[in-house]
Amino acid sequence: MNDNLWGIDLGGTKVEGAVLKSASNPDVLFRDRLPTEAQKGYDHTIGQIKALVEKMEVAMGYRPQKIGIATPGTMDPLLGVLKNCNSTNLNGKPLKSDLERVLGMEVRMANDANCFALAEASMGIAKEKYPNASVVFGVIMGTGVGGGVVVDGKVINGLQGIGGEWGHNFLDESGGSCYCGKSGCVEKVLAGPALEKYYASISGQQKTMREVYDLYRVGLDPFAKRTIDRLNHFFGLAVSVVVNILDPDVIVIGGGVGNIDIIYSEGVTSLRKYVFNNRLDTPVLKPKLGDSAGVFGAAFLVA
Repeated sequence: MNDNLWGIDLGGTKVEGAVLKSASNPDVLFRDRLPTEAQKGYDHTIGQIKALVEKMEVAMGYRPQKIGIATPGTMDPLLGVLKNCNSTNLNGKPLKSDLERVLGMEVRMANDANCFALAEASMGIAKEKYPNASVVFGVIMGTGVGGGVVVDGKVINGLQGIGGEWGHNFLDESGGSCYCGKSGCVEKVLAGPALEKYYASISGQQKTMREVYDLYRVGLDPFAKRTIDRLNHFFGLAVSVVVNILDPDVIVIGGGVGNIDIIYSEGVTSLRKYVFNNRLDTPVLKPKLGDSAGVFGAAFLVA
């Protein structure tokens, strides 16, 4: 019983809980969700997490000593409060200590990108294809751009809690100003909304990235080609910085932009061009776990 791994994924619209049998045999024993109802405030969010844990306790027949939580932001290790959350009612709040008080158990916390990386490294595609991989870099390219680093099965949060945050490195001035206060961030170039904005700026038409990629594959829209070429070029340039610093054994790409197949061919060709080596041995993989990665990674925080 004590080998079970309990995890919670705290999202903007839902709070999802899961219990895995063990780290070595991560069968799903329980999984359920409740609406976050974030518009009702911070205290209500705490209450929804508490209610979900109580459902998990009823289903499992016991209450654990510790639980993992995936959050939409990062806990500041010095101040003990959350920061950089897109669910803004969490920013500046001592979520970890409040949950430990309300739940009566130890809480281990990491942001959703770190939990994505941890899940794919521990029970996902990296574990399946490269079980001896030591360093896994998990990329999120969707509405925003984030990342997580896992070394020997442990998340690298970093001194300031910003380990893996490659999305706010400078990439190219054409990305324009970013909410973080800088300009030209990776997120402002490679996130889905940034690519859609670029397409609209050169074509005069609003399209989703799925539509842009479909037009690219048909081969009749020069603006779609320029947008996808931009994605591939800057993907390689941005990821090469991470490879040059970490030299990870595996890179796994999540998020909606990660569903664009050409990244794994032309994007990797671009990466090969920019990495500081005479070749590129690093595998770049699609994830295995999909939307489950957050809650499963949260559970592995207590492994």
